[in-house]
Parts: sequence; C-alpha cells; structure tokens
Amino acid sequence: MELDEFLARLYPLTSKRVLRQLVREGSVTVNAQPAAPSHRLRDDEVVLIEFDEDELPEASEPARYEGPLDLLYEDAHVAVVDKPADLLVEPDRWDESRPNLLEALAALAETRARTGGGEPFRPRLVHRLDKDTSGALVVAKTVEAERVLGLAFEQGGIDKRYLALVEGEMPLANGDSETIDLAIGPDTKRNGRMRVRRDGKSSQTRVRVVERFRGFTWVECEPLTGRTHQIRVHLAAKGFPLAVDPLYGRRRALPLSDLKAGYRHKPGQAELPLIARLTLHAFSVEFPLVDAPERRARVEAPLPRDLERTLKQLAKVRPPRR
Repeated sequence: MELDEFLARLYPLTSKRVLRQLVREGSVTVNAQPAAPSHRLRDDEVVLIEFDEDELPEASEPARYEGPLDLLYEDAHVAVVDKPADLLVEPDRWDESRPNLLEALAALAETRARTGGGEPFRPRLVHRLDKDTSGALVVAKTVEAERVLGLAFEQGGIDKRYLALVEGEMPLANGDSETIDLAIGPDTKRNGRMRVRRDGKSSQTRVRVVERFRGFTWVECEPLTGRTHQIRVHLAAKGFPLAVDPLYGRRRALPLSDLKAGYRHKPGQAELPLIARLTLHAFSVEFPLVDAPERRARVEAPLPRDLERTLKQLAKVRPPRR
C-alpha cells in the first residue's frame, strides 16, 4: 500500500491533499527517514506520525448528503451500508465539497449519539465501491474491526457477490459458471484506467449466468481477488462489457430506444434513460464476526429501482431466444 493511502485509511475524514503535504513537510517518516507520499510500504517498515489528529488542518466542509442512508447490518464493531449509486465512498481528492459516504455515516453516528439512538463511532473503510456502483459496503466502527476485516480482505476471507447486466449473450446455460483468470495492471496510455496485461497482478473472477435476454445477460460475479475495476475489466476483456460503462464499455446510459425496436418517445421531450450509471450492484457480502471469528455474517442489498426497471423492460422487449 502507498503511504498516502495508508494515512487516508487512518484519517478517513481528512483529504489526501492535506496528508500528502504533511508527508512532504516531514511530519511523517518511514524507518525514521523522509518519504514520498507515493512510497510503497512493506510489512516490516515503521511509520512515525508526528502530528496530532486534533491539529490537522480543517478540510473544506463537504456538502451534506440529503438522500436516504440505510444500514443493512450493524453490531458493536461493524456496519454494512446500502450505498446509493450516486455517492462517493470517501472525499474526492480534487473537490472536497462533493458529498461522500464517510461524511454521511459520521453525521448519522453523531445524530444517533446526540439523540440517544446509539453509541458514537468513526467510520473506517476496509474496502471501496466505485461511485456509480450500488450495494453492500462494509465499514469498520472500531480499530479492532478495521484490523480484523482488513486482514480478512487481504487473505480472501471475505465473500463478495455482485450482480451485473452485460452487453452480449454469454455462451453459458443459466446457472453455469466460468472463472476468468487474466492478470490486470494500470493502462499506461489512459490515466485512471486498468487493462489486462501479462505483467499485471494475478486476478480471478467467477461469473455465473443468472438470466439471459436477447443481446444482454444478467450475471453474478464473485471476485476471487481484489484488483481495481476487476469485474469491469474482466467482463470487457471477454467481450461482455457492462451494459452501461463509459470507461470499459460503449454507453453512458441505457435508454429504452436501445432495447425496443421502433420505439419513439414523446415529441419535444428528451428521452430519459432506464439507467444512467454502471449496471453493477454489490449484492451480498459475507464476513467473520469480530468478536467471534468462527461465526460469519452474510448481508444482502436489495436491487435498486433503476436496475429493477431495466430488467423488467428487458424481460418485456428482449425475452430469451427460443
């Protein structure tokens, strides 16, 4: 993990810009030596932080998220939140004013503590979802939970299942699965994008067909490794990109006119899309309980309305071939 990312996990409500500046000023050292924010940490290195969290420069106040925030599961150590598709998980590194899930959870915890509805806690990320991906996101409420769950994620002890609508008809029968095994690394020609490459990191995704339509397939994806954009890259590399994915696919939105032959929307009105974000949903997550690691909790996130609407239209105008 890079040093600035490590610090961002320790101080999730502080912008990376502020943390990087502290590193450059020498307030953070590695093995008692100055280091760059991009320094990649090893297991045996010692990070010394010479500043007080209470004295951190105040980041700009993010806009308050006004939408609903549903907790799917909660105990003394862990919360699982149903992340909306339009919400960043953590503060944006370039625009700190944008609403984000961490701030929304911190505000929720503060409100509950003030009204007697629960104990206060500081949310700590142990994994992430893309802004335009909906579904179950696990958040640690304590330092112990952050350690236990972080280790479980690193060692493959967390079971995550995603549901995805992809373009094209996968050549598998309903219920059948295959494992995509393709190494992934950064795309050196396009910033922020990943690609399949021989010298990349080993990456595996198990894909199972749930339902098929003419020209589209509804699939369940189980990432066996945890690479950036792994599901999106693997599906696109096999020729079945997400139905909506401006980075690895060909659409920014999916209108009904793309599905229904001869469809005409009302004159003088712009056609509203069925869905205008990644057709990817974090359906379930299973993890060990912090107080009883031999036991596990499994949490499911309900399908959002935009995906439900899209699937209903596909079943109506693009039924499977007979």
